[in-house]
Amino acid sequence: MNKLYISLLLCGASLMASAQATFDVLKMSETELNGTSRYMSMAGAFGAVGGDVSAISQNPGGIGIYRSSDITATMNLNFLSTKSGDYKNLTDTKFWFNNVGYVGSMKINSDFFKFFNWGFSFNRINSFQRRYQGGYGVNGSLTNKIADNLTKGNWIDQDLSVDNYEGNIYYDSNAPWLGILAYQSYLLNANSDGMLRGLAVNGTNGDAEFYVDEKGHTDEYNITLGGNFKNVVYWGLNFGITDLDFDSYQYYGEDLHNAEIYDYRYDDGSTTLGYAGYDFQSYQETRGTGYNFKMGVIVKPINQLRIGAAFHTPTYYDMKDLYKVQSGFDLLANGEDDKDMYQGNTETGEEGYYDEYRYTIKTPWRFIGSLAVVPTSKGMISMDYEYVGANTMRCGDEGGYNYGDTERSIKDQLQASHILRVGAEYRVTPSFSVRAGYSYQTSPVKDIVKEKANNDVDVVSSNYMYQYDKNNQYITCGLGYRYKKFYLDAAYVHQTRVSQYHAYPGEIGEEVKDNNNKVSLTLGFRF
Repeated sequence: MNKLYISLLLCGASLMASAQATFDVLKMSETELNGTSRYMSMAGAFGAVGGDVSAISQNPGGIGIYRSSDITATMNLNFLSTKSGDYKNLTDTKFWFNNVGYVGSMKINSDFFKFFNWGFSFNRINSFQRRYQGGYGVNGSLTNKIADNLTKGNWIDQDLSVDNYEGNIYYDSNAPWLGILAYQSYLLNANSDGMLRGLAVNGTNGDAEFYVDEKGHTDEYNITLGGNFKNVVYWGLNFGITDLDFDSYQYYGEDLHNAEIYDYRYDDGSTTLGYAGYDFQSYQETRGTGYNFKMGVIVKPINQLRIGAAFHTPTYYDMKDLYKVQSGFDLLANGEDDKDMYQGNTETGEEGYYDEYRYTIKTPWRFIGSLAVVPTSKGMISMDYEYVGANTMRCGDEGGYNYGDTERSIKDQLQASHILRVGAEYRVTPSFSVRAGYSYQTSPVKDIVKEKANNDVDVVSSNYMYQYDKNNQYITCGLGYRYKKFYLDAAYVHQTRVSQYHAYPGEIGEEVKDNNNKVSLTLGFRF
């Protein structure tokens, strides 16, 4: 299909008007199972176990368990696979170091205060690496949703016309930029009063196709202090600095028959039925830095039982988004030959140039309750419950003033998410151990959003697409070997995640499934 392509730069003022989308804020707040191989092989059920470099960022009280110094590094090999509908799996393989840490331990000559410990660690707490594609039949159109939103905002065709652009960049219009792009691409029609409507009418049908390619990660750098009171109470405090890096390319296209298209043979706004093929291509770069605090405690009333509790403050992010969006289109009246197709080769906006938008995010607060049973010196069973208050997230401007619309959307559409982690370890010999674990996380999205494509979902004006997780689970296992002061741990992690994709609110969407596998190796030295 030959297409006319138009690229528009996105205006910061326009994005500010719509605020940051609820599901974009949710994505930037997510975490996943990462850390040392011992930690991952027990599905992260370490809140009451402690004594692990990555676990101390989960429950800082775990640093009090240490009675010697520790240095460790972990590497991962990740096999990623994502499938949507009947489309083929899209796969990828990635290698990275996801955990490096050091813990220092100092014995205190006191009957009450036994040890004082400190630690520094790096953890990759989330990876955005994901690609998927899909498609389905439609009898509606994204252009109708764009037109509806413009009508609600009292925007008419004159607000979107070419008179509002100067050179390569639009300066004058405060209208939503996706509306401007659609209008300039002849995907919206206007009546005599300037009111706008999309391509789909009664009898319109066709197909939609989408492709999403996401990359990036969230890294956390931790400083932890803690100690040991009478070998009964182990406490810790943690300060974390986060670094977020996210890149996204999104494609959405429709091929519509019996669509209402602009009749290029006349200059009076006439329309006719015909074929309409178009696509939107959106590019996003997001960078953010943030900080958080964590506190935790582990209590050992008897040798066979440990009880843990930890509290994580929100991560307070300063964020920067760079956006660019492009459209391509073909319009053909019914009964016309290809030579009469409206087409060309025009671009507005400089290639590779993005507009910048700054804002702030406050991620959910978290509470973790943990229990570990150590029936013998050879084995233990542990369990964590984590409460994630997704509906407490906030988004605001550079000064920290919350966006009211997004805040209401978060409260209306999101709910608390619950994570259950169970892990076990058995020491076969003094040097060799086997481990296994399981973790399950519920969706942070309310049923009213999951049961239907909600027409009130908050989206940014440059891209109506949104997706969310329905559930996320891990099945894990691993091995450990100790030789004098050295140790070597290996883990295998299988992740299954079910998500829901929507090209725009009110559209049926498609289910997306991940089947990811990870192999990790940790090398450590205690002294």
